[in-house]
Amino acid sequence: MNTMTLWHLDGWEFAALAFAALLVGFSKTAVSGANTVSLAVFAAVLPARASTGVLLPVLIAGDVLAVLTYRRHAHWPTLWRLFPAVAAGVVVGTVFLVWADDGAVRTSIGVILLLMAGVTVWRRRKAEAEEEPDAVTTRAGRAKARAYGVLGGFTTMVANAGGPVMSMYLLSAGFRKMGFLGTSAFFFLIVNTSKLPFSVGLGLIDARSLLLDAVLVLFVVPGALLGKWAVNRINQRLFEQLVIAATVVGGLQLLVR
Repeated sequence: MNTMTLWHLDGWEFAALAFAALLVGFSKTAVSGANTVSLAVFAAVLPARASTGVLLPVLIAGDVLAVLTYRRHAHWPTLWRLFPAVAAGVVVGTVFLVWADDGAVRTSIGVILLLMAGVTVWRRRKAEAEEEPDAVTTRAGRAKARAYGVLGGFTTMVANAGGPVMSMYLLSAGFRKMGFLGTSAFFFLIVNTSKLPFSVGLGLIDARSLLLDAVLVLFVVPGALLGKWAVNRINQRLFEQLVIAATVVGGLQLLVR
C-alpha cells in the first residue's frame, strides 16, 4: 500500500492530519457528519485510496469515546432494523472498491449526500420532529431504514462517509439530540469495527498505517472532550442545522475535490 509513514510527513501535513483527528473526536460527541471534513483532509495529505485505511482506526477510537459518553441514549430497535441493510451495503461497497477509481467514488457519494440533505430539509419543513422515533416502526419507516442502511453501508465502506447518511436518516426519523448521538455512537462502533477485515483484505490497513494511527489517536481525545462540552450548549434546532450543514459541505467537498 502506498501509505506515507509518520516520518514522510512534513510539519504542515502532520498538523493537518492532527486537526482532522481532533475534528473526528468532536464530530463523534457533538455534530455527527462533520468528520467529512476530516475525510477530505486525509485524502488531500495521503494517497486518496490509502487514506481511507488510515482514517478508519481513528474513527473507531472516536466511536469508542462516543459510546462511553452516550451509551444510555441508544435506541436499539432502530439499530437492529438497520444492520442487515448496512451489511449488504458494505458488501456492495467492497465490490465497488475493487474496480472503481477515486473519481467515481467521490462523485457518487457526493451526489448521494446532497440529495439526502435536500430531502431531509424538505421533510422537516413539513413536519416537526417527534420526541420518540416512532416513524421507524411503520411500513414506510422500515423501507426507509433499509434504503438508508444500504446507502450508509456503501458510503462508509468506500470512503468512510457513512456519517452524513446516517445523520440524515436519524433526523428524518425524528430523533432528538441525545438519542441521535447515542444511537449513532453504537451504530458506527459496530459498523466501523466490522469493516476492519475488509479494509485489511483490500490492503488499506497495514503496519505502517497503524503506526501513524497510533499517533493521531492522541488528538481524538481532546476533540471528543470539546464536543461533549459543546453539545450541552447547542439547542435542538441549531444541532439539526449544523448536522445538515456538515452534510452539505461534505458532499460539495467530494464533488469539487
